[in-house]
Amino acid sequence: MDEQALLGLNPNADADFRQRALAYFEQLKISQDAWQVCAEALAQSIYSDDHIKFFCFQVLEHQVKFKYSELTEVQQQLIRETLITWLQAQMLNPQPEKTFIRNKAAQVFALLFVTEYLTKWPKFFFDILSVVDLNPRGVDMYLRILMAVDAELVDRDVVHTSEASFYFALTLEARRNTLLKDTMREQCIPSLVESWYQILQNYQYNNSELTCQCLEVVGAYVSWIDLSLIANERFINMLLGHMSVEVLREEACDCLFEIVNKGMDPIDKTKLVESLCQVLQSAGLFSIDQEDDVDFLARFSKLVNGMGQALIASWTKLIKNGDMKSAQDTLQAIEAKVALMLQLLIHEDDDISSNIIGFCYDYLHILKQLSALSDQQKANVEAIMLAVMKKLTYDEEYNFENEGEDEAMFVEYRKQLKLLLDRLAQVSPELLLASVRRVFNTTLQNWQTTRFMEVEVAIRLLYMLAEALPVSHGAHFSGDVTKATALQDMMRTLVTSGVSAYQHTSVTLEFFETVVRYEKFFAVEPQHIPTVLMAFLDHRGLRHTSPKVRSRTAYLFSRFVKSLNKQMNPFIEDVLNRIQDLMELSPPENGYQALLSSDDQLFIYETAGVLIVNSEYSAERKQVLMRNLLTPLMEKFKVLLEKLMMAQDEDRQMALADCLNHAVGFASRTSKAFSNKQTVKQCGCSEVYLDCLQTFLPALSCPLQKEVLRSGVRTFLHRMIICLEEEVLPFIPSASEHMLKDCEAKDLQEFIPLINQITAKFKTQVSPFLQQMFMPLLHAIFEVLLLPAEENDQSAALEKQMLRRSYFAFLQTVTGSGMSEVIANQGAENVERVLFTVIQGAVDYPDPIAQKTCFIILSKLVELWGGKDGPVGFADFVYKHIVPACFLAPLKQTFDLADAQTVLALSECAVTLKTIHLKRGPECIQYLQQEYLPSLQVAPEIIQEFCQALQQPDAKVFKNYLKV
Repeated sequence: MDEQALLGLNPNADADFRQRALAYFEQLKISQDAWQVCAEALAQSIYSDDHIKFFCFQVLEHQVKFKYSELTEVQQQLIRETLITWLQAQMLNPQPEKTFIRNKAAQVFALLFVTEYLTKWPKFFFDILSVVDLNPRGVDMYLRILMAVDAELVDRDVVHTSEASFYFALTLEARRNTLLKDTMREQCIPSLVESWYQILQNYQYNNSELTCQCLEVVGAYVSWIDLSLIANERFINMLLGHMSVEVLREEACDCLFEIVNKGMDPIDKTKLVESLCQVLQSAGLFSIDQEDDVDFLARFSKLVNGMGQALIASWTKLIKNGDMKSAQDTLQAIEAKVALMLQLLIHEDDDISSNIIGFCYDYLHILKQLSALSDQQKANVEAIMLAVMKKLTYDEEYNFENEGEDEAMFVEYRKQLKLLLDRLAQVSPELLLASVRRVFNTTLQNWQTTRFMEVEVAIRLLYMLAEALPVSHGAHFSGDVTKATALQDMMRTLVTSGVSAYQHTSVTLEFFETVVRYEKFFAVEPQHIPTVLMAFLDHRGLRHTSPKVRSRTAYLFSRFVKSLNKQMNPFIEDVLNRIQDLMELSPPENGYQALLSSDDQLFIYETAGVLIVNSEYSAERKQVLMRNLLTPLMEKFKVLLEKLMMAQDEDRQMALADCLNHAVGFASRTSKAFSNKQTVKQCGCSEVYLDCLQTFLPALSCPLQKEVLRSGVRTFLHRMIICLEEEVLPFIPSASEHMLKDCEAKDLQEFIPLINQITAKFKTQVSPFLQQMFMPLLHAIFEVLLLPAEENDQSAALEKQMLRRSYFAFLQTVTGSGMSEVIANQGAENVERVLFTVIQGAVDYPDPIAQKTCFIILSKLVELWGGKDGPVGFADFVYKHIVPACFLAPLKQTFDLADAQTVLALSECAVTLKTIHLKRGPECIQYLQQEYLPSLQVAPEIIQEFCQALQQPDAKVFKNYLKV
């Protein structure tokens, strides 16, 4: 072997050596006999370096996995012997191999097993067992090989194939695995199970590591072997014995869980679970001590959850089968586990609690199906409810300012608890409402002296009721009087108690979230609106010391104002005055740290727009208020644009461009307040927005930071097309001219949707403009598409693909908006060039989204121009180019009908052919029958069949025919 290259296998080697080692590995993989050198090195223990040993196993692994069938019988025998020799050496070596080497060796053994067990090595396991006997190192390898074999046969996370052939290979692999498992069940599983029992018996008291490994093997194999081999007295007694041994009990728990999880007859399953429970209970495992080892309790909780869910699955099957007597017995068995479930649910460790939630949820589902609940069941429901309320509470360690992994896990755990609360509401809505009301009122009476987590959870519970007790359109305060009264009382308490001033971010946020969720309350009791508005506007909300609270409040304030627009009229000018300073555009040079980020300010601007537009003021007053809102932005914009033109430093240029972009974004956001009922024109605000347009458009000619500035102005134009309608049209030509200068693929890609929007909205109104800018736009597109790019530059290729799609989408919009004259008036040469690009898009590029669009364009053009009075030469073009495209595209190897987009492309291809037949009639059929299809060497009977399908009046018939 190349000793120099092997030096690079050491993780501490420098990059050059590592690169050389990698290249050497690739070389050995291709080589015919390199694996023999590696086999010899392993069999004769030539190398002591761990990384070289691992490397040798990797070469062998590659040989077995990809090139085994190329080997002769003698060579295959050599690999088997090498592995057995290496295994024998393990028991004599003074030191065991490193774990990563043992695991890799086990993988190679497993690969050889799946390749040879059914044919050349049926005694695979017996040969290994005869070598290892009960030698601890040998047993360790035997157990690792068993786990590797299980991973090959069962573990679906192991993907062995390339994606292209994945599904086919998966089916073959599944069949092979089924055959291997069936053969193992017949030939060796009983012997393997016996060996496990011997290992457990031999090592349970003196080698916990091997015992745990063996328990893991039993747990893995239980899912697919005969359960009676494991679920019998001698095995179960041994496993239950392990439950009392500290170093073994976690693995024993997992093993029992797998046994319980095994599918079987419902009555047998109930008996199995009950017998296990009796023994576990008599061993004292049902009395949970908070001080117990939490890692074990987490596994034990998972086991109890498995037992509970297994019993519930049995109950469901028995009910379905009509066996009421056995179902009743099973239900009693379930009820008997509820006390233990509650102990685990309420445990202070969230992992232990989380592991039992599935059982708890399913138990509530049973109660929901019962016609009446017993007193005990009602008590159980209440106990679960109290447990959920307690467990929803934050603990002291939760870090609100810097949320990490632990905090994220608690948030997830809370979501699980919420599902339980929702299920509780389905079982007993009255009880849930009463319980929450009791906790809420007790806590809020003394909120000043109560710990933050208790105050937060009290408000949180009120918030959660909205989803737990669902109503349509948030109408919580009408309908059911008891519920409406209870919620109304709690909301009144929430807004009048002063709890919004609580000095903790979690309570503050929960307060605002809840008032927004129950905004309909303020329609019933509008007298509380000023109190809540003040909370939003002062140090409790938008001026809070925490940026997190300020940010969330900005969004919630916007929602609050929008939902109560009818009730906001008396407060509009006061609110606008109070938020004025929050809307300041903060230029980069003033060093002033704004209270809100630019993203948060977007919500404030939108809120201001909503207040003005939805007010009951006259159009004149609305115009004044909107001008007051937008004029400071326009003035700042002019000053900043001048500064940008003179800025030398790139960082400063970027900061100024961002600030300019924010100004445009804020103005754009105010326009979201307008609607069909309250248009810009009706509110008298057209002039203000036209002024904004005139202020912002000069930024398009700024040579600096083009991408940022163009993006902002483009977004504003999109909004103005919707809001100002035809009043925006005079601005479009010069804006387009600027945006087409020095543009890249991304600029064009984002500019085309703007032109599409104008085309689709104004149609013939913009025909002269479109005719004028059609070829300049196409030249800009073609110029970018023809730019040379690196062969492996994926992002450039993707940008070009997206631009091509945008180009075809533009042609589709033009033809689909009834403006084919825009194309027709470009001169014969240009029209031909455009048509050829569409044909190319339909056939040559393996992009089904673009192909679909191209066929839509072609069928539209055939519909418009394909008749007897169409443009001169178009009929020829149909036969010479469009008809062939409809055949050539589906015949391409890249045309993959397993892909949904390709199916849609084929469907549009069918529509194109149908349209040609519709416009050209019998002439089309004659051309297909006598000229085109014979030229493709198509058999006469298929030509006949094809033409008959094409002539069917129902288009679906032809589409389906084409698919087949």
